[in-house]
Amino acid sequence: MRSLEQRYRLLRQELLGGILALVLIILMGTLGYWLIEGWPLLDAAYMTVIALSTVGFGEVHPLSDRGRVFTISLIFMGVIAVAFIANRFTEAVIQGYFQDGIELQRQRKLIEALQQHYILCGFGRTGHQIALEFSAEQIPFVIVDSNPDAVLLARQRNYLVVQADATLDETLMEVAIDRALCIVTAMPSDAENLYTILSAKTLNPQIRVIARANTEEAIPKLQRGGADAVVSPYITGGKRMAAAALRPQVMDFVDGILTGSDRSFYMEEFRLEPGICVCIGKTLQEAQVRRGTGALVLAIRRQDGSLVAGPTGTTILLAQDVLICMGTAEQLRRLNQLLSPLGPSSLRLPKH
Repeated sequence: MRSLEQRYRLLRQELLGGILALVLIILMGTLGYWLIEGWPLLDAAYMTVIALSTVGFGEVHPLSDRGRVFTISLIFMGVIAVAFIANRFTEAVIQGYFQDGIELQRQRKLIEALQQHYILCGFGRTGHQIALEFSAEQIPFVIVDSNPDAVLLARQRNYLVVQADATLDETLMEVAIDRALCIVTAMPSDAENLYTILSAKTLNPQIRVIARANTEEAIPKLQRGGADAVVSPYITGGKRMAAAALRPQVMDFVDGILTGSDRSFYMEEFRLEPGICVCIGKTLQEAQVRRGTGALVLAIRRQDGSLVAGPTGTTILLAQDVLICMGTAEQLRRLNQLLSPLGPSSLRLPKH
C-alpha cells in the first residue's frame, strides 16, 4: 500500500498531467483551425474554447467538411481530458487528499524544527510502549514505520510519524538523523534492525543506537553492526518476570522510578563536562551533592567504563564521569543546576 506522501504525489501528478493535456488540446485546436480554415489566431482560439466547453455557441465562421471533422475530434478529446480532471479532483475531495497535503506540509515543518531528537523505527507492540515512555518524558521523537495500519495508529496518538522504509538512507535523512541524539530500532526483523543501524551509523557516526534483538544469536551481530545497546524483549522480559517472582518489592520499586508519568521519584544520569561542570576534581562531600540537592548518587560510570557503585563522600568526581542519580523532580533539577551552572540544562523531567 502506498504511503500518504506517495498517494498525494501521485494524485498531484495526475491532476497536473490532466491540466497539461487540456492545455495541449487547446493549443492543438487553435493551430488546427488556423491551418485548416485559415482563421486568425484569436478566432481559432475562441472556437476551440467554445467547442471544448460545449456551451452551444454558433460557429465563428462557416466550417468546411475538414473543419467539422476536426471539431468532432477536438470535442471528444476535450471531453475525455475534462472528465479525467473532474474525476481526479472529485476523488481528491472525497478521499481528503488535499487535507493529506496540508498534513504533509505540517509534518515536514515539525521535522525540520527537530533538534537533539529521538528516532523510533517500528511501531509494533514494543515500539508502542517505547513511544509511551518517550511521550511521558516529554522527549521530542519521530516514528518511522512502513505499515499503514501502524502509521494510522501513531497519528491517532498524535505522534509525529513518517510512513517509509527505515532501512533506506533517504528515509533516515528525511527524519533529520544528522541532528538526532538517538535512534531506537524496534522492528520485528533482526535483518531490518541491522540494516538500519548500519545506515544510521554511516549518516551520523555520533548517534546513539538502541537495537531490539529478536533472537539471542542476533545480539552480537547487532553489537558488531554499531549498536550501543541491544535489548531482547524475550530475554529481558523473562529476567524481569523471574525477578518479580523472587524479589517483588525490589521490582515494584524499580518499576516505580523508571517508568510512568505519575512517579514521585526519578532516576537520571548526568555527564560531567569539562568547562561546564564546576564540581570536577571535588569529592561528593565537597561538592555538597547530597546536602545541597537532596538527590542520591547511586553509581558513577567512569570514562574508562568502570562502575563505582554506591560512591561515598570521599569519591572524587572526574571529567566525563556519568552520575546515575535518584530523587524527586525538584531534587534532580537542583542537582542539574549544581553540576552544570555554566551550561544549558538538559534535564528531561515534568514540571510540577
